[in-house]
Amino acid sequence: MQFAKRLDPLQFNVFADMDRAKAQARAAGQNVIDLSLGSSDLPAAAHITDAIAHSLSDTSTHGYLLFNGTRDFREAAAIWYEQKFGIAVNPETEVLPLIGSQEGTAHMPLAVLNPGDFALLLDPGYPSHAGGVHLAGGQIYPMPILAENAFLPIFEDIPTAVLAQSKMMVLSYPHNPTTAIAPVAFFEKAVAFCREHRLVLVHDFPYVDLVFDDSVGAVPPCPPSGNEEEYRKLMAPSIFQADRDKSVAIEFFTLSKSYSMGGFRVGYAIGNSELIAALRQVKAAVDFNQYRGILNGAISALTGPQDTVRTSVETFRKRRDAFVNALQGIGWQVPVPPATMYVWAKLPEPWAQDSVKFCTQLVQSTGVAASPGAGFGKSGEGYVRFALVESPAILETAVRKIAEFLNLAK
Repeated sequence: MQFAKRLDPLQFNVFADMDRAKAQARAAGQNVIDLSLGSSDLPAAAHITDAIAHSLSDTSTHGYLLFNGTRDFREAAAIWYEQKFGIAVNPETEVLPLIGSQEGTAHMPLAVLNPGDFALLLDPGYPSHAGGVHLAGGQIYPMPILAENAFLPIFEDIPTAVLAQSKMMVLSYPHNPTTAIAPVAFFEKAVAFCREHRLVLVHDFPYVDLVFDDSVGAVPPCPPSGNEEEYRKLMAPSIFQADRDKSVAIEFFTLSKSYSMGGFRVGYAIGNSELIAALRQVKAAVDFNQYRGILNGAISALTGPQDTVRTSVETFRKRRDAFVNALQGIGWQVPVPPATMYVWAKLPEPWAQDSVKFCTQLVQSTGVAASPGAGFGKSGEGYVRFALVESPAILETAVRKIAEFLNLAK
């Protein structure tokens, strides 16, 4: 069979290689501690799953769900956003339900790019950002983000010739995999840059709540009454705190991280009404929407008690501290992540420039699985990402196994 050439750039998939390595380790008798996937092991709150369960007996929820049938969810999303960021959102023209934020980042290029147009992407960055550009026939200009620049891109380094062909920039902070947080001042610079160069600014925002109590964002999930402005100064910012009139930006949120609903595949886009309409056109050609009962659960998540969000953040903070302390205890000095559910660690010799080999040998030798930095882009080489998706005790066990592996390599 002959397949479309657009599949060619999608063939290199480090994570598929790691899945094979994990399967081989299990077949060889290893007890795998899988720290390679950022899929929360925490359960969704009872009031969320109860809303979904109650929907099942309502036969009116069993049919196709078109855009007009999602109004209750869109209103809940708009209210959540306004309460959290103080930004008014029109649920009719500025909100679009998504099957997770990954759907938005994968489909947005189809609405914005013509074949040959450039998209400016973070390097390292989340793989689906590049995948959507490839499917749209676009070109990628990787913006390196380095530790010495606080993992923020340097816009002045983008070549003029590339900018002339560029239509879109994709940002994502708090950042996967580096765990960096971007300040509002950086977003203001990004918005001004995109306005100047007529670029659509896409912000992928899944880790809005996963910010720890020793960094910017040390706040409850909802603002205390009468102190909203001080609350927002501490948060990981939304792109619309820099683009308040929604002139160039669209932002994607998912309930996967904040509400432990990864398997339910529900998120939404908020932004410029023209961008929302364009993405809606693409979506209409590809799918309808999720089962209405899932959206009922999402409404319950956004409008119901928020204490479980803070509980989840505290759980990941404790895991972060246990894992980082254990790594530092074996002599592997890693920075303390300010946000997300990951640890981004610079690799020691002899793997400093071969993250795939490190991760492959580690899982084969010890059963500990991690994600190679090379899977997130050229600038990710030399790093490894660990996902904090196990209890502190298991994370500490993983570090003991890592220590044995490192000692054998000396």
